[in-house]
Amino acid sequence: MASKSKTDPQPGTAAATFPLFYAEPQALTAEAHGALRLKNGQDFRFAAGTNAVPIMAAEFVEGQRAYPIVFVGEPAHPAVVLGLAEENLYVEADGGWAEGRYIPAYVRRYPFVFIETADKTQYALGIDVACSRLAATPGDGEGQALFVDGQPSPLTQEALRFSAALQASQQDTRAFCDALVERDLLVEQQAQGALADGEPFNVRGFRTVDAARLHALPDEVVLDWRRKGWLTLIDFHLASLSLWRDLLGRQGAAVKAP
Repeated sequence: MASKSKTDPQPGTAAATFPLFYAEPQALTAEAHGALRLKNGQDFRFAAGTNAVPIMAAEFVEGQRAYPIVFVGEPAHPAVVLGLAEENLYVEADGGWAEGRYIPAYVRRYPFVFIETADKTQYALGIDVACSRLAATPGDGEGQALFVDGQPSPLTQEALRFSAALQASQQDTRAFCDALVERDLLVEQQAQGALADGEPFNVRGFRTVDAARLHALPDEVVLDWRRKGWLTLIDFHLASLSLWRDLLGRQGAAVKAP
């Protein structure tokens, strides 16, 4: 999703073939990573340079209270918009996330990730070994071990559980998005305006649900989608679009700051 620039990167993707945020993902093994520990505390500066992050359908209820939810990419996938330029307005200077704002599961999972196996039939837990919070076992035992006596530590077990839940939610999200595309409900949009210093911005490369096309759906489709909870997701999405004004306010404050 482009903004204030001549390029058009899509949120939820990266310039390389790796997923967003991940510079050097590797399948996690005791042999290769048994000495690594993850330093305590949260540091979200890895997400400071992106203006949108993918979310799952299960996150709409929380996400719509904090950010605009749009659809991006091919195939279409929901994402929360975090900035009007190529930056995340919710990552603080100390690496914290803006207080009171929902942190997307995709962000919370980092540096762990699911990696597809060679035969493309299963997933294995992986980790971004380039993560700044990872270090070889320090002398004072700082942080949490990834493995204990050659076995996954509680930290790694929880990361596996969380990643599996996220993967399962991805399947539900894919079905929802595919239905929106099949019914031709997603339309290209752009957000235009001016920042506090008068500089114009133009955010492109995202889609939203067209209300008129939604209201024209056949009754049997409406009933089916209501039973599946998809109409509620659409309501959350459309309600969240009012938060573009909040983004403009945050961006304006950033421009005014010395």
